Amino acid sequence: MIKLYEKGAYVLNGNEIIDEKEVSAELLNAKLGVGYSKEEAARNTLAYDILKAHNTSGNMDKLKIKFDKLTSHDITFVGIIQTARASGLEKFPVPYVLTNCHNSLCAVGGTINEDDHMFGLSCAKKYGGVYVPPHQAVIHQFAREMLAGGGKMILGSDSHTRYGALGTMAMGEGGPEIVKQLLSRTYDINMPEVVGVYLTGKPRKGVGPQDVALAIIGAVFEGGYVNNKVMEFIGDGVKNLSVDYRIGIDVMTTETTCLSSIWITDDAVREFYEIHNRPDEFKELKPKKVAYYNGMIYVDLSEIKPMIAMPFHPSNVYTIDELNANLSDILEEVEKKALISLGNNNIKYTLRDKIRNGKLYIDQGIIAGCAGGGFENICDAADILNGKYIGADEFSLSVYPASQPIFMELVKNGVAAKLMETGATIRTAFCGPCFGAGDVPPNNGLSIRHSTRNFPNREGSKVTSGQIASVALMDAKSIAATAANKGYLTSAENIDIEFSKPKYFFDSKIYENRVYDGTGRPDTDVEVKFGPGIVDWPAISCLTDDMVLKVVSVIQDPVTTTDELIPSGETSSYRSNPLGLAEFTLSRKDPAYVGRAKEIQKAEKARINGEDVFNSNAEIKDIFDKINTKFQIDEKSTEIGSVIYAVKPGDGSAREQAASCQKVLGGLANIAKEYATKRYRSNLINWGMLPFILTEELPFENGDYILIKDIKKTIIDKISEIKAYVVNKDMKEFTLKLGELTDDERVIVEKGCLINFYRDINKQ
Repeated sequence: MIKLYEKGAYVLNGNEIIDEKEVSAELLNAKLGVGYSKEEAARNTLAYDILKAHNTSGNMDKLKIKFDKLTSHDITFVGIIQTARASGLEKFPVPYVLTNCHNSLCAVGGTINEDDHMFGLSCAKKYGGVYVPPHQAVIHQFAREMLAGGGKMILGSDSHTRYGALGTMAMGEGGPEIVKQLLSRTYDINMPEVVGVYLTGKPRKGVGPQDVALAIIGAVFEGGYVNNKVMEFIGDGVKNLSVDYRIGIDVMTTETTCLSSIWITDDAVREFYEIHNRPDEFKELKPKKVAYYNGMIYVDLSEIKPMIAMPFHPSNVYTIDELNANLSDILEEVEKKALISLGNNNIKYTLRDKIRNGKLYIDQGIIAGCAGGGFENICDAADILNGKYIGADEFSLSVYPASQPIFMELVKNGVAAKLMETGATIRTAFCGPCFGAGDVPPNNGLSIRHSTRNFPNREGSKVTSGQIASVALMDAKSIAATAANKGYLTSAENIDIEFSKPKYFFDSKIYENRVYDGTGRPDTDVEVKFGPGIVDWPAISCLTDDMVLKVVSVIQDPVTTTDELIPSGETSSYRSNPLGLAEFTLSRKDPAYVGRAKEIQKAEKARINGEDVFNSNAEIKDIFDKINTKFQIDEKSTEIGSVIYAVKPGDGSAREQAASCQKVLGGLANIAKEYATKRYRSNLINWGMLPFILTEELPFENGDYILIKDIKKTIIDKISEIKAYVVNKDMKEFTLKLGELTDDERVIVEKGCLINFYRDINKQ
């Protein structure tokens, strides 16, 4: 049972909830005692204390955060370091960990994988960082084992940077925010609201952490209950969860669209740090006597059943029992939703053909990555499968331990052998199943995964090539139960099993012998190694006085994910080549986008080069003729670029490429009804793109031109909205809003991008 409080709530002594909506001021004062205003009680949360300790502004309403540690993986670290180098990087000012877990098994693009790895190793040496070679650990497991610390803050360039269960407030952001930290700047945000997550009770035997996580996501996502807020886990139920279990819930908080998470800590967390040879990193965390939360999610763990998130979103949740009892009806509804998400009438999408003898047949099971690859998840799965086999038909099962230390312990205690006897395959630490670069299902296949996401194409299929496969998210326990029944969807509650819960022993020698740690020891004599696939960022121009935008894509989906803006999977072969990667922008959502964007980009390049674009491009000449009948603008100080419209873009990954790919194709702005995440909006700003908001009915169509006058003045004068005009519709006027921009963000937009911003600072 999950209850969302309509308003805020006070929590007394960490265990008594007072609903703000249901108590009068007089009763509240009597209950709380003298001296506890809402404002004072709001300063008594774990989140407030940690943010205050890391804030450098002196103003807790306007935070300027400096993080203790940073981490990136091999899809993002090349671009980040290249941006930082172009902006004046001299050394890494705090520990910065470069992991290689995304492309280590993705053998596409010739030498590019190892070229990027060698780039990372040479940069760790030159600037004083940590380099984790391929196959050693997925980014977040290494961070749990080696970086997290009580009361600390970590920033990562991956959206699932969440270590709250260990007492660490961690955030996933786009690469430019990492660059700011590398250049000793700050992460600037308004003080976020804090939502309490009160856990009570004890989970049922067949219920795992993914089940709890999916139940919470299903309850909060659609209404945006925790959007850009901090989730703070408290309550008497926390003590009933192992640390691995807490981690499994915590990592999935990203899918709620929250900003970060933090948990109370106890002796179980203390033991975690002791096991990992870092006892000094433990810090007991609990809210003060009276704490106020801006919202409250009440979770009775004993009421949660095994869950399944159907395609194509982690919030599309049902209990497995509910699904099995209403297979045809629910699958028909899922198919209807899926066709809206896919937006492709040429695809035949069906799940009901997988019903056989009244049961749902699954093609593939995966237990992997930062969510599923933990020691406890894999041991529980092995207990369920012990003595059984997965069969010799279509169904397959792959297991990816999240780190080599976990893998080695599974070998030592015999769990790996038990799994292999069933027909499952054991792989090394790799994030491929989470981003479409490993274990891609067959066309029309259905995969059940204990991983993080099940967005369209996230499993690796290509809708524009006539392929479609689906992922449903489940817990490792129910995946194992399904595997034990050779692929028929089965709830782990329906399996009679006693879990062995073997003790975990962490062997640090694996990392000591293989991971390069140059923290605090930069060697300026080291030459950075560049492979031929590593390409510098192209020159980016500054903001002009006025701009003319051509609408090159209109996306009406309720939510547009980062993976739809720039697909992952094999496109990551070009991750270190901005222009090469940009060719894939919107390729699985709007394949004509790149061509349209390039056409308008040609006109802008001609203008910059001093060519008479107005005589050589009839369409542009006609547009400017129409503009000049009503407005007098200086054509030389009017930038010509492209813009996309999406209802709610940016859900999902933190990859900055979702914005930078648009920028290098001449994109100057996004227009949206709202932005799904702060990190996507930040990526737009850091790449000099204007994050416009349009709340009224859409006044333009794909292919229309929009004039925005005095945009530079608007930015400099800190004006929050601006008039725009649809050029080919009698100059129809409408209003675009910019939302709040910090002073630095305004200058970044004016300069054209973060690189230009820092270059100018360094010249001063």
